[in-house]
Amino acid sequence: MQPAHKVQTEPGGVSNAVLTALREIPTSHLSDNLQRLSGLCGLTRMHRARKMVGTAVTVRTRPGDNLFVYKALTLMPPGSVLVVDGGANATNALVGELMMLYARQHGCEGFVLDAAIRDRAIFYDEDFPCYARAVTHRGPFKNGPGEIDVPVTVGGQVVMPGDLVVGDEDGVVSFPVAAAESLIAAARRTAETERSIRAEIATGRREQAWLAKVLEPHGL
Repeated sequence: MQPAHKVQTEPGGVSNAVLTALREIPTSHLSDNLQRLSGLCGLTRMHRARKMVGTAVTVRTRPGDNLFVYKALTLMPPGSVLVVDGGANATNALVGELMMLYARQHGCEGFVLDAAIRDRAIFYDEDFPCYARAVTHRGPFKNGPGEIDVPVTVGGQVVMPGDLVVGDEDGVVSFPVAAAESLIAAARRTAETERSIRAEIATGRREQAWLAKVLEPHGL
């Protein structure tokens, strides 16, 4: 018997101010302030450049099978990111052009899959945010089982339903909505620190404070 599905009816209760702020913050700055332990690793960006920001609707499915991905697409509220734990399987594509077009029409902000996709050129040409494990021409099975809106593991990261998911050219990070405001503030401090370092580099001096801060505690 296929497991019963469940899905959020609201996209995590995230304010527009938080979403707007996250669109301006590099994932590297978010990652640095998540203790450099969080983040989805081993995925490839399949689109061109569009920033991805949204709340996770999660799917866990049997490797190579996308029945419950289909179901999730019909239930996702606008502002969602589809996050699929496909067991890192690269044999069968779980999404492609038609599913992307449907998802985009209904307000989906992007796909994140520990699995393969196909029709990569369309994701690139349309610049629809998509991060995946691999690309393959082989299509999926549609038999189940699967689960929707459950904790999943993607690229070594546990993603909970409703987590914020942010992706750019450096990759994807996720974190609870409750952590967003403090994380945004910390990332802005990181950006200011980096601006100061760039200004110091521009002086051309060999000895610099930002280097000494790292080297001197180790006697170097």
